Amino acid sequence: MSERSPQDDPGMSAPPPPKPTSGPTGSPRPARPDDEFFARGPETGGEPAGLVAETSEGDQELRRRKATGPGELRREAGAVLRLPEGHVVDSADIDVELSDDETMIINMGPQHPSTHGVLRLMLELDGETVLRTKPVIGYLHTGMEKTGEELTYVQGATNVTRMDYLSPLHNELVFSLATEALLGVEVPDRAVWIRMLMSELNRVSSHLMWMATNGMDLGSTSMMIYGFREREMVLAFFEKTTGLRMNHNYIRPGGVAADLPDGWEDDVTVICDTVMPRLDEYDELLTGQPLFRQRTESIGTISAEEALALSVTGPILRSTGIPWDLRRAMPYLHYDQVDFDVIVGTYGDNFDRYSVRLNELRESIRIIRQVVERMPPGDYRLQDKKVTPPPRARIDESMEALIHHFKVFTEGFKVPEGEVYVAIESPRGELGCYLVSDGSSKPYRMHIRGPSFVNLQSLPVMMRGGLIADAVAVCSSVDPVMGEVDR
Repeated sequence: MSERSPQDDPGMSAPPPPKPTSGPTGSPRPARPDDEFFARGPETGGEPAGLVAETSEGDQELRRRKATGPGELRREAGAVLRLPEGHVVDSADIDVELSDDETMIINMGPQHPSTHGVLRLMLELDGETVLRTKPVIGYLHTGMEKTGEELTYVQGATNVTRMDYLSPLHNELVFSLATEALLGVEVPDRAVWIRMLMSELNRVSSHLMWMATNGMDLGSTSMMIYGFREREMVLAFFEKTTGLRMNHNYIRPGGVAADLPDGWEDDVTVICDTVMPRLDEYDELLTGQPLFRQRTESIGTISAEEALALSVTGPILRSTGIPWDLRRAMPYLHYDQVDFDVIVGTYGDNFDRYSVRLNELRESIRIIRQVVERMPPGDYRLQDKKVTPPPRARIDESMEALIHHFKVFTEGFKVPEGEVYVAIESPRGELGCYLVSDGSSKPYRMHIRGPSFVNLQSLPVMMRGGLIADAVAVCSSVDPVMGEVDR
């Protein structure tokens, strides 16, 4: 049956002429190559105008080979990296002569859980072999850095804690350390040890979450159940201490929001005594399991030179044999007063990254036990009325305390002019905070060096030459948190 037109049927009215398109100022908008396709009707093979949504992410997407130069192909494949010595990685094994007819480009994601959130991976495949990988990000964009510039330093911790939502206390810690560096103040000793305790417990909960999800990504639903079971104990203690299971706003400039609850030593000891033997069970469940080893050994390898060239940090870098841990290399808090080992791997593959995180759990438990033994008495926050609000009980007794409390939480406190960069070791690597102060109560500029964002660069290197079946396992081994990537 042929399509009818107004000329064939007098009862039909002609479609209205298309409206002219214009830019924001009313000037004609330049035509795009796809405008004509979107405007065509079904009779010409297109879709009705206005019914097709454009999903292109522009230059961020992986383009076909005929539209990509040899140099860019090698960069995307991870073969050409700028090393500190000025050399480049051997690129002889990168085949840039393949045609689009021999390969195909597919999307993996964005979906949960296999890409660990809203991460989109564009993969070029030769059969089942991955030739190129390009992460496409931005689906969870929240603008937290710009938001942080409109919040006072008092409010800032409520913002940054939501970036890496698996280790919120580390986000609060790095922001507070940067603010205190600008203020030029030192927090009480007890507050420092409380921060260490909460940070290491948060590292335990984050690594337990990774053990759980990585196990499920590799087909071990038992590991998923066990990991969440142990993590729940840590979150229950967080809720008892801070009032929340996550996004705590507990570590603040000047100290912490509240002292540890009564009986906290017993609670933490139970966590350590429970988690430590269960780590041995995880070890027995996974480490020697033949299928697990086949999915992890020699899969997703990255060399130390490539990791350094890509500024990769955390367990990924340590899995290549480089013992770089900011708690040891550039100590902050009181990490120089506790004993622990920096865990390193050898081959930089999925198995090494698993082994590093498993043993880092043991080292964190070791640190936590030392913190419990050495926790000093004293104040849990700075007793400076310009920075710290009055105790809650004083607000009901003193008008001055009420006014002081109101001023701190509405106007904030002024920070001297200057700029600072502070970095700590989060469960995923170097977490840095760059702050610029103009002398007001709000940061003039705030930038976060998110390890998940930087480490995501390693995916093309790790996936090159692997099978599509291993893509989920490799992505899981990076442990990306998309809230931090798209901050």
